[in-house]
Amino acid sequence: SKDLCCRTYQRFQDEDDDYYSQPDGNYTGDHANDEEGSSDATEGHDDEDEIYEGEYQGIPSDANARDEPVALGQPLADGLKDRRELENERQADEEELAQQYELIIQECGHGRFQWQLFFTLGLALMSDGVEVFVVGFVLPSAEMDMCVPDSRSGWLGSIVYLGMMVGAFFWGGMADKVGRRQCLLICMSMNGFFAFLSSFVQGYGFFLLCRMIAGFGIGGAVPIVFSYFAEVLAREKRGEHLSWLCMFWMIGEIYASAMAWAVIPHYGWSFSMGSAYQFHSWRVFVVVCALPCVCAVVALTFMPESPKFYLEVGKHDEAWMILKQIHDTNMRARGQPEKVFTVNRIKIPKQIDEFVEMQTESGNLFSKVIFRIKTELHGVRFMICNLSSVISSMYYGLSVWFPDVIKHLQANEYASKVQRHNNERIEDFTFNFTLENQIHTNSLFINDRFISMKFKSVTFINSTFQSCFFEDVTSVGSYFRNCTFIEAVFYNTDIDDSKLINTDVINSTFYHNKTGCQMTFEDDYSAYWVYFVNFLGTLAVLPGNIISALLMDKIGRLSMLGFSMILSGISCFFLWFGTSESMMLGMLCLYNGLSISAWNSLDVVTVELYPTDRRGTGFGFCNALCKLAAVMGNLIFGSLVGITKAIPILLASSVLVGGGLVGLRLPDTRSNVLM
Repeated sequence: SKDLCCRTYQRFQDEDDDYYSQPDGNYTGDHANDEEGSSDATEGHDDEDEIYEGEYQGIPSDANARDEPVALGQPLADGLKDRRELENERQADEEELAQQYELIIQECGHGRFQWQLFFTLGLALMSDGVEVFVVGFVLPSAEMDMCVPDSRSGWLGSIVYLGMMVGAFFWGGMADKVGRRQCLLICMSMNGFFAFLSSFVQGYGFFLLCRMIAGFGIGGAVPIVFSYFAEVLAREKRGEHLSWLCMFWMIGEIYASAMAWAVIPHYGWSFSMGSAYQFHSWRVFVVVCALPCVCAVVALTFMPESPKFYLEVGKHDEAWMILKQIHDTNMRARGQPEKVFTVNRIKIPKQIDEFVEMQTESGNLFSKVIFRIKTELHGVRFMICNLSSVISSMYYGLSVWFPDVIKHLQANEYASKVQRHNNERIEDFTFNFTLENQIHTNSLFINDRFISMKFKSVTFINSTFQSCFFEDVTSVGSYFRNCTFIEAVFYNTDIDDSKLINTDVINSTFYHNKTGCQMTFEDDYSAYWVYFVNFLGTLAVLPGNIISALLMDKIGRLSMLGFSMILSGISCFFLWFGTSESMMLGMLCLYNGLSISAWNSLDVVTVELYPTDRRGTGFGFCNALCKLAAVMGNLIFGSLVGITKAIPILLASSVLVGGGLVGLRLPDTRSNVLM
């Protein structure tokens, strides 16, 4: 067997090993220290060098090994050990590396490098927040523009969440194998490309496919971003700065709400190429919402891989170079470029096949996946996954329920203001203005002209139109029931069989009817109101984000999680007394502001619970469960709109308070080093 050259980190040597290190602890780089016996990875070393079991030792030299413990990379020695012994050795190495890595990160300091990575990963997290809201904002416009029947309505929301759910688990697992940066680049590029493409496709099927793939891509953002950033943060900085990072998800929501508010209702911002290709304002909104993802991809190309990941997979030299880059970047920013990076050896865990246990326990792919999931869900991790699912289902369920309840209140108020006209006779009159929220019963229209006008929520019942002319007429929620048209002419209108209910058309002619589905909510006040409600609800999260960031490391992750869930559950109960739009909007803002601290706590705790080799997988699985719970919450709460307030209010309050009490009983992780 061959000796392997080694590096030492002075603070982690035992007394018996002291003579192997350099006195100043510096990484030699260009030449071996003949007196101390340590060397660069490219130099080899003296016969007096010690070999450390379970470590990556650099490039092998040609010297003969002594009868010392066998180094990693010699399969014969590892082959003689059973799996349990190898796993125990790796666990011991992991614990030593965790302590050592924490001191290395402290030596590197917190400065310019972490802030550069903070804003880069923040753009990726912002893209995830945008993606969630894009679905809800474009859903009505997209389905109307593409002539989607009611039987297929709502598929867009479900298909995007499905893609995000699968993507979270897939990309989280991949990040543990091929690296955080590389996986994040791939999944963000996939999201950006297919998000742009979806804004140009015309068919609903292709649109669904593009949004599903875009959702699959962005699904990996959350587990990778938090794993990536946590691995370059020292313990005393981790809770606070991960909480600051969570603010970018809120910024993504605000960005999506503001862009929807500014863009979608302006249907003048559209163009067409013939009758086959229509590019309406909601497509412009989709393009605008893909911009943060593109910016994230560009910024990521200038960032290095996580050094913790490189150490985990045995790439010592690459990890050392990145840690030196972090150190030197921060020291230059502090005005101390002369300060030397004193690390010259980092512990490397024993490298064993991580699927050994899966192969011994199962034979097919499905069984292996189930086995991996079972290994991730036990003890505190199981409880954290349950709490994540609870708060996700309640948050997204109430996020759907709040705006729908407000719209229901608006609809009731709108219906109460309807204008009723009975037994009217209108002759030789020209209508060139909008008729809105009216019901005409038993009316007679003779030789009237309807020119360049709109019907908005207008119903004609048992009315007769004789020798009337309709030109460039657009209708929204308007119908002709049991009416009669005699010798009428329709030119460039959207009045078709779907709006003529039990109506007789006698000697009447239709010319150049508007085909397809028209975007008919031009300057619709209700659209502005929906986007404004979401904008305010998201903006209310800002105080909660700031408070959680400042207190995360002071009162503990799980204390904040528990109290946040309890307070948000209590705020839900007061929805019982909400009888107006303004009261419901105020309660929405209060609930969002109180619940965000629980989200931030869950993100920090999940990162700290899993070791580096399973952090992406574990976080991805929890995030996938959150997406599934969000879909279930949307279905449950959405089905109760307009029926009863009691069930959603009592359900949300009791579940959130119960989850908060469970969270208070779990052990905190703020004093743990990152394994």
